[in-house]
Amino acid sequence: MAKKFDYKKYIVYISFVIVLVVFSILLRDKGFLSYGNMMNILRQTAMISVAAVGMTFAISAGLIDLSTGAVVAISALVTALALRVTGWFPAVLAGMLAGLACGFFNGLIVAKVRIPAFLVTLGTSSVYAGIARTITNLEAVPITNARFNFVFGAGDIGPISTLFLWTIVIMILGHILYRKTPFGRAVLAVGGNEVAARYSGIKVEKIKLWAMTICGMTAAFAGILYAGRLNGARYTLGENDNMSVIAAVVIGGTSFSGGKGTIVGTIIGSIVIGMLNNGLLLMGLSVSEQMMARGLIIILAVSLSLREKIEN
Repeated sequence: MAKKFDYKKYIVYISFVIVLVVFSILLRDKGFLSYGNMMNILRQTAMISVAAVGMTFAISAGLIDLSTGAVVAISALVTALALRVTGWFPAVLAGMLAGLACGFFNGLIVAKVRIPAFLVTLGTSSVYAGIARTITNLEAVPITNARFNFVFGAGDIGPISTLFLWTIVIMILGHILYRKTPFGRAVLAVGGNEVAARYSGIKVEKIKLWAMTICGMTAAFAGILYAGRLNGARYTLGENDNMSVIAAVVIGGTSFSGGKGTIVGTIIGSIVIGMLNNGLLLMGLSVSEQMMARGLIIILAVSLSLREKIEN
């Protein structure tokens, strides 16, 4: 007897093909399929893709991080300020440490105080956003370090943007950690059934702590990429990214209830959102209409995720 095809396992790839085909037909005269436009989509989605890799760990562990956008801004600003007094490597390290500290603080409260991650990060998002505004008193910080700008955003190696190359690097590292290590398996176990994970010897609090820390670090790197692409940093960077990051993870096949996910699917989910944004823009839709479309996509994706969890 033939095995029934489970389309839910491939929904992100089906969505990718559908969106690509539909916009290719509707926008055939506006250059949607041109190499330049495709690379532009990959540039625009790189920061969302990178932040979504860390969010995959958090959601897979049954958590969520609503402070991602604020961490993006803090890390970008710290990096930009550090570049005024030091080279690009120490500056990048400073930005990453800022994100690590934010993520670790989130994880510490979630793991030790045992407050739901949703409430913790809802609060810390406001705290971090306030810090980002205070750091430079609402002033933008330009970056004139040409090497930094080239490597972390504005450069191209041949026909390929460095932003897309960083996306590939983070995807590979995330996939290895998620699928090939005991930590990745523990993350899925905690998200799938926390009680069973605890009885099997997994240190649940430690896994939650590091899942949130990773989320903070990838948000930090997304902020660094923003700074490199825009040749500067500002407190508004990342402020509208939370919805897109979560949508990319859920559309990519990660169960919103935890215990199941895929890093590669997350990246494809991010690109699907990027194609939607780009296609809707080429069609002449306003920013508000694009926001409504993203919201509907999240509702649909979460509905499919929760339905699958119930059925299983």
